[in-house]
Amino acid sequence: MAASIATLIFYSTSRKNHFMAKIFCIANQKGGVGKTTTTVNLAAGLAQIGQRVLMVDLDPQGNATMGSGVDKRQLALSVYDVLLESASVAEARVRSESCGYDVLGANRELTGADIELVTLERREKRLKQALAAVDQDYDFVLVDCPPSLSMLTLNGLCAAHGVVVPMQCEYFALEGVTDLLNTITQVHANMNRDLQIIGLLRVMFDPRTTLQREVSDQLKSHFGDKVFSTVIPRNVRLAEAPSYGLPGVIFDPASKGAQAFIAFAREMVERIQ
Repeated sequence: MAASIATLIFYSTSRKNHFMAKIFCIANQKGGVGKTTTTVNLAAGLAQIGQRVLMVDLDPQGNATMGSGVDKRQLALSVYDVLLESASVAEARVRSESCGYDVLGANRELTGADIELVTLERREKRLKQALAAVDQDYDFVLVDCPPSLSMLTLNGLCAAHGVVVPMQCEYFALEGVTDLLNTITQVHANMNRDLQIIGLLRVMFDPRTTLQREVSDQLKSHFGDKVFSTVIPRNVRLAEAPSYGLPGVIFDPASKGAQAFIAFAREMVERIQ
């Protein structure tokens, strides 16, 4: 398995992407690692540097929807309708004027989608086919995945060209990354040959903690340039922002967390180009 992971990482640096929109999953099978915070702040950061962005919320909790200034309770159509093919992305997306990007939102309707999708044809490819219709409308599509490896996550991974893995520099986080890389390798081999590992993003980082510095060094020595240079610090303003229905990048642009996500957005664009 280690060899196949190495091969997958090699592909990610050598293969060229010929798609218009770059579709990236923000994924980690460990919960509470800042996936949603990463998704909405990267979306806002990319929008601020002139990129056209669609944020897709695949988590039934709908936190990325609410964190983008869109009320999940008021959605006429959602990603649920898109997956069941009763609506197109163009019909279901809404504009977040405050954030500068489009949102394909989620709400509790999505909770039953896993069960409903199991019996349907092309069940793992539905998001991919739906996004193909808006391929020319965006530079980046960011997909916020639930923490479990569900049919929803599988739809995200099958639609994506790459995976961004946010992770805390803690001991058990390394185990979670290994599990995720194994999953990505399986999806790459069996369902989506375009799937690449874009990189690992260190989040909620506190440089004063010896363990976090040690884990960060381990990551860099093991994964090399697959670890993004940008580090997202532990930041109160980033944590406060969701309660105002905004990404930290919009809520407090001067904060260290917001500045780090703008830097990450620039690094992402450079890495893809």
